[in-house]
Amino acid sequence: MILFVLAILFLLLFLYPFLVYPMILKRLPERPLATPVPGESPSFTLVFCAYNEEPALPEKLANLRALKARHPDLEILAYSDMSTDRTLEMLQAEPGLLTAVPATERLGKAWGMRQLVARARGDVIIFTDANVILEETAIDRLGDYFSDPEIGTVAGHLQYIKDGTSETADIGHQYWSLEERIKALESRTGSTMGADGSIFARRRKDYPEVPPHLLDDLTASISPLFDGYRVISAPDVIAYERLTTDSGDEYRRKRRIACRAFNTHRHLAPKLRKMGGLDRFKYVSHKWLRWMSPFFLAASAVCALLWLVSELGFAGLLIGLVAGLVAWGIWKSGHRKARKAGEILLALVATGQGILESLRGKTYQTWTPAASRNT
Repeated sequence: MILFVLAILFLLLFLYPFLVYPMILKRLPERPLATPVPGESPSFTLVFCAYNEEPALPEKLANLRALKARHPDLEILAYSDMSTDRTLEMLQAEPGLLTAVPATERLGKAWGMRQLVARARGDVIIFTDANVILEETAIDRLGDYFSDPEIGTVAGHLQYIKDGTSETADIGHQYWSLEERIKALESRTGSTMGADGSIFARRRKDYPEVPPHLLDDLTASISPLFDGYRVISAPDVIAYERLTTDSGDEYRRKRRIACRAFNTHRHLAPKLRKMGGLDRFKYVSHKWLRWMSPFFLAASAVCALLWLVSELGFAGLLIGLVAGLVAWGIWKSGHRKARKAGEILLALVATGQGILESLRGKTYQTWTPAASRNT
């Protein structure tokens, strides 16, 4: 009976950050934003890092020209991390649009962002990626939010563009839709727990030192919360990114991000413990329990199997093995829903592997863009 209870408990812990936590957020009291103050908009610097982004740059540069036409005072800085294609050449070919900062050795995105922030003159830094396209009104909306002196970080709303159909892209889209809803609910009640590097903005003042092997977007976006600012999600600051359709690319990306994210969590732990009670609750619910979800699911399955064996003996073990084989057969059958379930399981395994790599001391510093993302 204890094993059965443990199986249910671990299953509930697995489901909590995805199903229960959003329901709790809906019932928390709202903390409204201040009304934008006309004429109070700060100055902006837009920054991004690139490594071998030649296929994505024509669309990116066209987007930057449109943003610059709308906001002539916008400063744009781009860092090329020892690209081996024409990335640096293409960036340097636009001196009237942006300032290209070439690397002298490959040290990764966190290092590159630090170099760009050190050169920036804007009151607010807009962080984005080389393959992300911003709506032309995004900076107008950011100006409205940052007219509120309580706002330290604004997380934009990323919309994924699906080229064709694949289970990997579908699951990525559904997962990100859930993530955006949770960030909006967190923001409604005070602050959200950081931002994704695709699109966010924060005040330049007190930009943190980010070790090169950590997630610069999580560290930079959440750190204003430690200084008493709000970190909010903005549904009208919209950006677009193409979804990767290759399962292998996505697995490696999730594993790398999970490892870097958990290394970042350990680095930030002393400051995280000093947050207010509500923010600590949000962080544990949104971040820590989600990182642990692969282990909760595995523990639930093991406890369920052990319970079957304790209740039915060899027959229970046989039932468990048959159930596993049936599930494997359904997945290999190619049925669309089964493939989606397989993609979810692969994402969980990638996250779990990344967490274990972090605990063993592994670090990731540099990155390679997914081939399918840039086509």
